Order: sequence, then structure tokens, then C-alpha cells
Amino acid sequence: MDDRHEWVSFDDPEEDRTWIFDLTFLLSRWSCIYGRGCPGIDGAPAPELQIGCCSHGAYFSDDDDEASVEAAVAALTPAQWQFASLGRRRGIAVRAEGGGRRTRRHQGACIMLNRAGFPGGAGCALHQAALVAGRHPMELKPEVCWQVPLRRVDSTDELGHVTSTVREWKRRDWGEGGQEFHWWCIEEPQAFAGEATVLATMSEELIAMVGRPVYELLLEAVDERCSSTTVLGHPVVRSRPTA
Repeated sequence: MDDRHEWVSFDDPEEDRTWIFDLTFLLSRWSCIYGRGCPGIDGAPAPELQIGCCSHGAYFSDDDDEASVEAAVAALTPAQWQFASLGRRRGIAVRAEGGGRRTRRHQGACIMLNRAGFPGGAGCALHQAALVAGRHPMELKPEVCWQVPLRRVDSTDELGHVTSTVREWKRRDWGEGGQEFHWWCIEEPQAFAGEATVLATMSEELIAMVGRPVYELLLEAVDERCSSTTVLGHPVVRSRPTA
């Protein structure tokens, strides 16, 4: 697949940092279709299982991330969380192969995932609890769960200048295992049929990742760019056969 993307960049007015944003992805119509035909990320499509991308558990970014999730889990009730009894008895986190920690897997998926047929509804127990409480799901969920398919990568040069890139999540970001599962989320057309752009639908996530002032600068840069030229469409959309 032709994987060309267009980018927009600008220097941070407050820090010794340059921001680079994946404009092609941010202006795409990507949307999560969990519960709406998502085939999951295992080898064979299984939308009826409603497991989505939760097959391998959620990897915590650091100790603070794990502690925040543990606190959110403590407030869940059995009516909200299908595996509350097991999770409270054995704990929700385990050490991951290769280091780090992740949520425990149970019956082929994250222990926080309510399965199809659960009276409280299928899906992440933390996500659902946040919506019921009128909160944004990213307040309760592991960082990786609310960021994907966005990813921020920071690098520092020999002079201490930081370059921060915000882009779509690639297979390589999962490490060696990234080639072993069906990372359909940014590779299949059905995920690019949303009503609005990622820049709009994931505004809160972007603000959490880069800060509101930088997000406002991004909006200004996008407006200026789009007023004079058309941005290259996402590779998945460009590869669709035309009628």
C-alpha cells in the first residue's frame, strides 16, 4: 500500500520543542466501530464476540497509569463489571512478557472487558462506567486504551531540542508481535466511515496528549493549510476501488 502521509509542524512558543502532526490521519474520517462490526485483532474475524482490540490486555505506560486504573476499578460494582469477583480476588494486573505490566487476560481478553451477553452490556467496564457517570472514558481507562490509534513519540537531539510527533499507531509500535495479529484498525476501509474528522472527534484525547495551547495552534495551522490546498487522503481510503 502507498503509505504516504502529509504532515504539519510548528515550534512550541513556550518550550524548546517542535511539534509534528500526521495531518493525513487527523483529517481522516476514522472512527472506532467497536460493537458495530469490529472484527477484532485476532487471526480470524469474529465481530460476534465483541472483543475488539482487547485480546491481549492493556499495557500500562507507567506506575501512575496503573495506580489510576486500580483506583477506578475499585469503584466498579458487579453490575458494571462482569469479572469483578475474579478481578478483586486475583488482581487486575500482571507482569507482561518482556517487562512492564498489563491488565490480566481472562477467557481470551482483558479482564476489564464485559463479554457479549452480559446484562450490563458488552464492552470495557471502565468505559461504560465513565459514560454513565458523565465523565470522559479517558479519565478511567489505561492510557493506551484511550490514545490508540493516536500515538505521541518524543525524541531529543544532541542539543536537547525535543521533537514530538503525533501520528497514527503503526504495527511497529506493538514491537515484534505487531506483525502477528490483524491490526485492522487503521488498515481496513470500514474504520474510515465516520461523520467527522479525527481532529474533531478525538479533540479531548489530543488536548490531553499535547495540551490545549498546542491543540489551538494545531487548529490554526490546519485552517491555514486547508485554505490553500487539499490534504492527501488516508492510504486506506485512496486504495479503495472506484465504481
